[in-house]
Parts: sequence; C-alpha cells; structure tokens
Amino acid sequence: MEKEEKQLTEKESLALIATMINKAKDSYHDTGIGAMMWGAVIAVCALVKLSEIHFGYRLPFDIYLLTIVAVIPQIFITIREKKERKVRSYDDAYMDYIWLGFGICIFLMIFIVNNVFRVWGPVAEEYQQLTGHRASFRFHEFISPLFLLLYGLPTFITGAACRFKPMLWGGILCWVCCIITIYTSYKTDLLLIAASAIAAWFIPGLIMEKEYRQYKREQAALHV
Repeated sequence: MEKEEKQLTEKESLALIATMINKAKDSYHDTGIGAMMWGAVIAVCALVKLSEIHFGYRLPFDIYLLTIVAVIPQIFITIREKKERKVRSYDDAYMDYIWLGFGICIFLMIFIVNNVFRVWGPVAEEYQQLTGHRASFRFHEFISPLFLLLYGLPTFITGAACRFKPMLWGGILCWVCCIITIYTSYKTDLLLIAASAIAAWFIPGLIMEKEYRQYKREQAALHV
C-alpha cells in the first residue's frame, strides 16, 4: 500500500513538474508586434532623413519624433502581452529592465546630441565665414555609430538569453555596422541604420509572430 502511494506521489510530482514547465513556456512566447513596430519606425525615420538630405527638402518636424510617439502604442502592447501570459518568470523582469534602460539611454543620447549640435552649429558657421570653407570635422557623421552601439546591446542580450538566434545575430549586425559607419558618409550611415533595424527587430519580430501564432494554435488544439 505504501509502495502504491509512493508511486502515485512520484506520478503526481512528474505531472506537477510537467504542468509547471508548460506554464513557464508561456512566458517565452512573444507576439513580436513590438519588435516589428520599432524595426519599422527606426527604418522609416532613417530612410526619410536620407530622403531629406538627398533631395534637399525639410519636413516641418523632426522625423525622429516618431520614436517618441511610438512609445504610446508600445505601452498598450506591453500591457496586453503581460495579461496574456499565465506565468511571469524572472527572465521577463530582467528583459523589461534591460529594454527600459535602453529606452532611457536612447532618450539621453538624443538629448546630448541635440545639445552638442546647439553649441557646435554656431561655431561651425563662424569657422566657415572666417575660412571660406566648411570644417573638416562633422559631428553628425559620428552620431550613427553611437546609436548602432546602443541598438546592438539589448538586442544581443535578448537573443542570447532567450536563445533566439535571429535577434542574437541582429545585435551582432548592429555592432558590425557601428564599426562600418565610422568610415562611411552620413547617407550610407542612414542606409545601414535602416538595414540594421530591419534585420535586428523587424525580421525577428515577424519570426516571433509566426511562432506565436503556431504556439496559440497548438494550445487551442490541446484544450479542444
């Protein structure tokens, strides 16, 4: 009788472990919507800025303000995804803080760059008036490597931690482009930023969305 109870307890334990594993799996499935949105936003901003420079026109607003506007739908996406998750793991909390820190760093970088331009702009104009030619140093050509440096960090960490190779390689691509943009023109930098955003976020987001749909179909089939 004791042996049967022991065997039953072992079965219950295995069933409990299996149940917890299946529940924990829910926390590793992301819809990919947020990644697709940010990949598209960054790529569009870079390409529109490239268009402004190439064709010589200016929009009545800074196109990169879209990155601030995109924060609003991102909040709703995050809230909805958290509600859909049955179990919240420690990894989820770490990932949230990593991406929150990334967002703060991007905001601070934009703030710093704008202040540098505010100070450097009049100096560059005065130099051109005195010498008759533009200064050989152009600060805007070194902005792209700084942003690509930041883009790669949370992307690489997320890809490595979640064992999601598309995002892992996307982060590495951001760092490779970071090095390349040091030696290329600003127009080329913008193309590389757009390519990095698509490769690091948009394409991985599409893959996550496809896997998420497959996962939901499998879960629905199990409960039929």
